[in-house]
Amino acid sequence: MLIQLTGAVLTAAEMAEEHHVELPASPYVYGGAIMAALLLLMLITVSFSNVGNRHTAEPEHIDPQRQFPDKHDHGQAIRD
Repeated sequence: MLIQLTGAVLTAAEMAEEHHVELPASPYVYGGAIMAALLLLMLITVSFSNVGNRHTAEPEHIDPQRQFPDKHDHGQAIRD
């Protein structure tokens, strides 16, 4: 089986050498397009970085009926 696999790989490698395909654009064009796309995504991400600071923070109401209460407030939350 290994010999058959080796023969198939060598045949595929020979066929790949015969059918060389040129890229439609320079590799620098591809690199520039990818870099521009990533910069655009970075700018979109950075534009949402200050969304949490738009409104003043209000204290959280403690609900005794909540199944999993947040026990990380160290007793600083408003209790009714």
